[in-house]
Order: sequence, then C-alpha cells, then structure tokens
Amino acid sequence: MKTVIAENLVKTYNKGKVKALDGLSLDVEEGTVLSVLGPNGAGKTTTVRILATLLSPDSGRASVGGIDVIAHPEKVREVIGLSGQYAAVDETLTGWDNLVMFGRLYHLNKNAAVKRADELLEQFSLTESAKRPIKTYSGGMRRRLDLAASLIVKPKVLFLDEPTTGLDPRGRQEMWGVIEDLVKGGVTLLLTTQYLEEADQLADDIIVIDHGKVIAHGTSDALKKEVGGERLEVVVEQSSIPKTLEIVSRVSGNQATLDEGLRRISAPVSTGSMALMEVLRSMDSEGIHALDVGLKRPSLDDVFMSLTGHAAEVEEVTK
Repeated sequence: MKTVIAENLVKTYNKGKVKALDGLSLDVEEGTVLSVLGPNGAGKTTTVRILATLLSPDSGRASVGGIDVIAHPEKVREVIGLSGQYAAVDETLTGWDNLVMFGRLYHLNKNAAVKRADELLEQFSLTESAKRPIKTYSGGMRRRLDLAASLIVKPKVLFLDEPTTGLDPRGRQEMWGVIEDLVKGGVTLLLTTQYLEEADQLADDIIVIDHGKVIAHGTSDALKKEVGGERLEVVVEQSSIPKTLEIVSRVSGNQATLDEGLRRISAPVSTGSMALMEVLRSMDSEGIHALDVGLKRPSLDDVFMSLTGHAAEVEEVTK
C-alpha cells in the first residue's frame, strides 16, 4: 500500500522565475523508508513542506495516508510527524516542559500530555536530563528531543528533513538506531539527508532529485549497479588536474569526474588493476605525482557524483 503519494508537483517562487519543483513524483510504501537525495536547491525541503501541509503546490496532487494534502490539510496533520533541519524547541524551557507543551498544542489534556512526555523521554534516553534547560543540552540531545516532539501523537507517517545535521558520528549512529526502531514499530518514513551513508543504512528505496525533478530511483544496490564496477580514484595537485582528467578519461573509456574540494578525479573502470597501472604510467610520463591513488567499489557517493556531476552538499537553500 502506498502511504505517501506525490504526482507531478510543481512549485515556483519569485513570480514563477524560480522553479523549485518541476513535475516531481514519488511514493512511499507503508512501513518503509524512502530517502530523498539531491544537491543544494534541488527541491528536497520544498517537497517535505508540501507533503507536511506547510506549503501548497502550484499544481499536482499529493496524499498522505489516503488523505488529500491540499483538500484536507488538517486531517493530514493528525497522522504525521515532522522534524525539520533545525531543532524546533524552546531553549529556555526544560526538555520535559517542551514535550508537555507540544502535547498540549496537539490538544492532549494535561494528564495525557505529561504521560506522553514521560514515555518519550524514556524512549529517547533523556529522562536524566528532563528537568534541565534545553540550552544546556548537546547537539545530539537537542535533535533527539526534536524528534521526540514530532512523535507526540504517534504518527503513522514521519517526515525527517536532514535529522542528523550537525551531529558527530556517534550522535548520528544513535539517531539511526532510534529511526530504525521507529520503522520496526510500523512508522512510514520519508527522509532527506546530506549523508549518503545514512541513506545506505536506513533506506528501503531512494530517489535522487535535481532541479525539482526525479533523476534516479531505486534501491541502494540498484543505483550502485548503474554506476558500474570498480572506480579508479586519484588525487593530485591543483595544477595537474586538467591533464589527469584527460588521462583518467582516456584510460577508463569514461568521462572522469572531479571533486574540486578534494582534488579527487575518478571514473568507473572495467579492467581494475590494469587500468590503475596504465594511469600511473601515463601520469609518470607527464611528470604528474599522485598524492593518493586506488580502486574502490561504488558507493552512493559515486552514484550521486555520476548523476549530478558533483559531490553531495551540506544544506539546501529554502525560499
């Protein structure tokens, strides 16, 4: 059963001059995780905001839990939870006070709000810090509290917009465990993320969007297969990049891509170590020194680079 459906969504800004979504369609099976990947400005957050009833599309249709997002937004809000890119909590209040306040905003009576706050604090390992002001919480604790607040009404569908932004590796791992437990409990999840390993870890299905359109769709393994087998990677000095790009493209028979920040040039290869040796010989004959070189199996980073022409970026600019 498709719990979340979007069909041909279009959203423009600045009197139609900026097209954030350009006929975007997606769907999410009940009890699964769909991860939405894309570069800055691709339309990830705009998509989430429309599905969560915070924005109206210019055209197209969408439904969540069988409820039309445009016709009945108030009913959609009864079955969803939303956690945005930044923790939406009041820093002057305690963690307990925040959750009780959210419960009351969701029209729970005081006793029910208190009971639900206590349950969530226990679930997210925040009971010991429940009576401390949020301003004393670490980044990971704030993100856990924000996610807890989105679960006040035990939603059937949860939208997480870059839920681990700003967390250290340990904090991300802890959050992944929480998310996996939610899905095991039957929650349907749409996740946008800047961390491709996050999609690899959590997603049952993945879409890649760029310029408001879906440009790839499949499981993690299926998308990796599209990139090919092994990839040759070489890091060189800035001045050697143009010639190295030429060499790697010629030897691999594929257009090499460049990660400018890392000065890393890569391309899929079918001959593995033979291609590696030929690239090194060609670089040596041109007097180019490799700072790092190797072969690796494709990852979601490679998929992203192959589809969009650049590495994943940290944050989407919203209008």
